[in-house]
Amino acid sequence: MFAAKNFFIAGGSNATPTVEYLVVAGGGGAGRAQSGFGGTGAGGAGGFRTASGFAVTAGSAITVTVGSGGSGSTTNNTAGNQGSNSAFGSITATGGGYGAGGLNSSGGSGGSGGGSGQQAGSGGSGNQGGYSPVEGYAGASAIANYNSGQGGGGAGAVGTPASSSNVAGNGGAGVASSISGASVTYAGGGGGGRYPTTSSSGGAGGAGGGGNGDGSNGTANTGGGGGGVLGGNNGGSGGSGIVIIRYPNTYADAASTTGSPTFTNTGGYKIYTFTGTGSITF
Repeated sequence: MFAAKNFFIAGGSNATPTVEYLVVAGGGGAGRAQSGFGGTGAGGAGGFRTASGFAVTAGSAITVTVGSGGSGSTTNNTAGNQGSNSAFGSITATGGGYGAGGLNSSGGSGGSGGGSGQQAGSGGSGNQGGYSPVEGYAGASAIANYNSGQGGGGAGAVGTPASSSNVAGNGGAGVASSISGASVTYAGGGGGGRYPTTSSSGGAGGAGGGGNGDGSNGTANTGGGGGGVLGGNNGGSGGSGIVIIRYPNTYADAASTTGSPTFTNTGGYKIYTFTGTGSITF
């Protein structure tokens, strides 16, 4: 009888019984306000989920889905779009919430919540879930009569509100992971958009790919939220997500993959990185 830690598949290969994963969803897009109005709310980061000990069955394909970032709004007084979910088998990370567009409007909920618009409105909630760590945190709510936009939530922190009419809120910070073999920060919230005066400034995107509050897009394959923007301009789009799987290199390579993941064998681990939808069979 084989040792409990080993499985065998066609050709006698030794397949890992469990894997470690990182699943990051697409970030939310920011809103757009009409020209002459204050800054818009930023998109929230895509949900961030990671754990070890995920059981796999030799010979059974596991579907991998990588979510796209939500597009920023191109229509006045309209919110951005929510990011798309990412998944590894039964593990799903929720797309980032959209950023608010017009005056007194609210951000959307998601993996992390989108920021609200200027003067009034609530930030979207993040998905706390029933697991640890949580997927992400809330976007910021408006401070009464401040005309700049609010920051989107990140996987590691809430977005911050505008500190005055001329200083927009910052995106919440993401979370660092070393699953790829190097420390990389993912899922930062976008920065809020600025008020239309020469002395105003947009908010900073959160560490982990959040777009700055000048309409910058979230960084691809980080799940960063899109940056808010000055009224009359298009909101930033969220960054796409990513799925990374690794296990000890004492086991054989995966039996097969689809979707062309990147494969590396480093630091004692075999690592498969998906930036598009596919599957993996051990």
